[in-house]
Order: sequence, then structure tokens, then C-alpha cells
Amino acid sequence: QVLLVESGGGSVQAGGSLRLSCVVSRLSSPFGEYSMAWFRQAPGKEREGVAGIGSINSHGITTYADSAQGRFTISRDNAANTLYLQMDSLKPEDTAMYYCAGRWGAGPYPLKQDYFNQWGPGTQVTVSS
Repeated sequence: QVLLVESGGGSVQAGGSLRLSCVVSRLSSPFGEYSMAWFRQAPGKEREGVAGIGSINSHGITTYADSAQGRFTISRDNAANTLYLQMDSLKPEDTAMYYCAGRWGAGPYPLKQDYFNQWGPGTQVTVSS
């Protein structure tokens, strides 16, 4: 079974930055062939897509939610089986549990939960004003 493990969450003041990482293992195919994404879920709210990145077969095309555009950057290191999310200019409304998600295929796929079948346990991000 594919294993995804997020790290890098924490507490930061508004305007600060954090870099999330997601290490993926136990893959049946090379990591580069998977489309990946970051989602987040705040208390009492539905899980929402933040950013996605396609596989090597789609040249790593990226997509962003409007809330993340211009502030967050998704990237990947296929040699290290690792997905990243650089978050800058953080706002209190970015406070949430952040999840790494993946699926085999070119992508990038729409930032909706149903398109992804592999999930990590999440890492908490808290932004104070």
C-alpha cells in the first residue's frame, strides 16, 4: 500500500512562510508517474484542494486554487519521491490540516477529493494574526 507522510507544519504569524513536504513510498510505479496535490481542511469546513501538479507525462503542469494563487508554490522532486508546498504570505484563514494526495496518471486532475485515491495523515498549519 502506498504510504504518504507529510511534515513541515507548525505555527507561524500572519505574513510568514512554511514549507510542507510529503514523502511517498511503497509505490508500484515510479513516483514521477503520479499526479499529486495538496488539500486542506479547517475545523467545521469541507476539505478543499489547494494545489496540484501533474506527472512527468504532463510535464509537471501545476494548478492552484484561487486562494493559493500567487502565494503558494507546489513542486516535486521525483528522484526523492517528495512533494512540496511552499506557502508564503500566510493568512489566519490558511489555518487548517494540510493533506498530501496522489493518484497514478498524467494529470493534473481537478482539485477535488474524488480524483485522488492515496492520502497522507496530514500536518497541521496554524497562522496567528
